[in-house]
Amino acid sequence: MARAKNILFIMFDQLRWDYLSCYGHPHLATPHIDRLAARGMRFDRAYIQSPLCGPSRMSTYTGRYVHSHGASGNLVPLKVGERTLGDYLRDAGMGCWLVGKTHMEADAEGMRRLGLEADSVIGARIAECGFDVFERDDGMRPQGPDGFYDERGALRYNAYLRARGYEGDNPWHDHANSAIDDAGNVLSGWFLGNSDLPANIAENDSETPYLTRRGIEFIAAQGSAPWCCHLSYIKPHWPYIVPAPYHALYGPDQFLAPVRSQAEYDRAHPVYRSFMEAPVSKAFSRDDVREKVLRAYMGLIKQCDDQMGVLFNWLEETGRMDDTMIVLTSDHGDYLGDHWMGEKTFFHDAATRVPLIIYDPSRQADATRGTVCDELVECIDLVPTFVDVAGGDAAALSHILEGRSLLPLLHGRQQGALRGFAICEYDYSMRPAAARLGLSTRDARIFMVATREWKLIHFEGGFRPMLFDLVNDPGELADLGDSGAHRAIVDRLYEQLNGWAKRPSQRTTITDAKLVAGRSAKSRKGVMIGVVEEEDAEPELTLHYRGRKAADLRQHREQSREG
Repeated sequence: MARAKNILFIMFDQLRWDYLSCYGHPHLATPHIDRLAARGMRFDRAYIQSPLCGPSRMSTYTGRYVHSHGASGNLVPLKVGERTLGDYLRDAGMGCWLVGKTHMEADAEGMRRLGLEADSVIGARIAECGFDVFERDDGMRPQGPDGFYDERGALRYNAYLRARGYEGDNPWHDHANSAIDDAGNVLSGWFLGNSDLPANIAENDSETPYLTRRGIEFIAAQGSAPWCCHLSYIKPHWPYIVPAPYHALYGPDQFLAPVRSQAEYDRAHPVYRSFMEAPVSKAFSRDDVREKVLRAYMGLIKQCDDQMGVLFNWLEETGRMDDTMIVLTSDHGDYLGDHWMGEKTFFHDAATRVPLIIYDPSRQADATRGTVCDELVECIDLVPTFVDVAGGDAAALSHILEGRSLLPLLHGRQQGALRGFAICEYDYSMRPAAARLGLSTRDARIFMVATREWKLIHFEGGFRPMLFDLVNDPGELADLGDSGAHRAIVDRLYEQLNGWAKRPSQRTTITDAKLVAGRSAKSRKGVMIGVVEEEDAEPELTLHYRGRKAADLRQHREQSREG
């Protein structure tokens, strides 16, 4: 083992942290991901910064909270001027490439205003979240009466499928994400009642193996220059459907019971209840629906793990495991019927806590191999970590980057706790829940602050908070937010949240070091403030103000006024 010269940044979409065997799932064996954890460090308390694809990823790619970068929803562009992972790594001499999904919405108006053409190098990078693109595939090509959800979605993958003999105008839907009956009728994967059926595609042609091959093709084409490859998988995100044999690997005996209680439902916080009333939550609260989906969801994860075996074996055979840091994580979780919820978009650990495994080939990481880290980690920590790996100085970028490098933890030299609390936030102003509650766009916002022991959820709009005791109630079933006995704890967590909200997150154009240096710097450009007499100032600083002569023009001035 030498050092981490390259970075392979693997992200799955909607992968729950507790649906891997290394994180404790009793029936879903993921030996290849477990193997990576055994060779690296597994982080047990990693939190995303927003429980939705787009804003979560924008935080991960910028190293900044949603409150700072502003891309608060899937359709909210990341504003021009926000620096991203690719910007930092290229400055440090490392290429940064995308294979797969970003869910990034480009700031087309900002680019137009600044005259940035999308087909220029800088314009293309801004439009692609700072990445150079080997292949972008956000994995979404649904079609409705108003057209496609994403005009660019799955274009290259659809071309691949057609070349493989999958016919139709949208084989992404008709084959990769749908089943078929004996009469040839397409049974859409969008309908949860079809989730237990096999997708109408050969397993090797489905999305996860396809992206694995594309990732391998990218890495194989790289020369000696250092690179970062963001291999960003589409699954196990919906549509919940998977090809054979994965559709039939799991049944009720392997399903975890839903984490929910009738009391939780009956006394639900009003904002929480508005999320419970969403159609996806009502669907997942039905056991028959949940069981169909779990067959597919667990099968999708098993397929992901098998593809990690293909990828890791290839990396070992080619020697890339010796010089490549591998980071494996997810952009958020999936409620799967827990807490009477479906999807993500709320703040229980089912949605906000993610797997994070980092394998560092360097000798400095030998002391921590196979260990579990209990520190509170945020996904914004990945950018400063990658900057340090690339040979940059993440500490010098602390006026922009809000995360903290994980290298001290990986190398066993972290002094003290990494942080005292984790933050997650969600702007649901475009969601039906906000309409049901009659909220303005300013008030449809939620913030979470979590420590090892407690989790506070704050709601704008005048609602009381929610509070969970994570030690005695790890399932987060008993909301203590209106408990007078816990007032002091709520107040303490609010102090932490309010302190976080006051951080100078928008002061990104000058470093902290320059600000500190300015405190004692003497003006050497002639500005004299508060100096009473000439001799009070250093002669060097007043050189251009001493011994000077000028013509007496006071009379000239008076004559000018009379004229």
